Amino acid sequence: MATLSYLALGDSYTIGEAVELNESFPYQLVEILKAKYLDFSAPKIVAKTGWTTDELRHAIQQEQITDTFDLVTLLVGVNNQYRGYSQDVYRKEFAELLEMAIGFAEGNKANVYVVSIPDWGVTEFAKQSGRDLKSISNEIDTFNEINRQETEAQQIVYVDITPGSRQALKKQTLIASDGLHPSGKMYAEWAQQIAEKLLEKQ
Repeated sequence: MATLSYLALGDSYTIGEAVELNESFPYQLVEILKAKYLDFSAPKIVAKTGWTTDELRHAIQQEQITDTFDLVTLLVGVNNQYRGYSQDVYRKEFAELLEMAIGFAEGNKANVYVVSIPDWGVTEFAKQSGRDLKSISNEIDTFNEINRQETEAQQIVYVDITPGSRQALKKQTLIASDGLHPSGKMYAEWAQQIAEKLLEKQ
């Protein structure tokens, strides 16, 4: 049986900023799936801390990826929100990225999974930032509503990890040592949520 391939597209939440690589959600997801006899190779990751939708799109084009994949995940938008970028532009660029993701899945939408943006407004970093925490959360909800609408319009699976990310308000173990990014424990929860949706189809 051929080894399965996985492409993870995103930003710091995909590379697992502030944790070991094997604690990132794509790597933990692969381990969960292997335990269920789905033999995935190590994920190919196109992601970087700070990337917006436009920067991710540009990077994908620069990579000139010609392969197709058995699984593609997309999680992007927090940096659009952080920088105060236009929500209308986010919708347009997210939709374009989703089309790219579908292309990388060889047109098989069943193999594409969109992950919602976590709420960094509950972190210590946010508290120290001087920003209004409620506004951060409200804006994250707005950006997530956009990516959810675009995802559901394409009949693609949407994995809502945002409510779980807000548990970090009371559970410090869900945040990495940098006070901003998720810990390996939170990423494990995301990986489990994605795996459950994927395994439902098997």
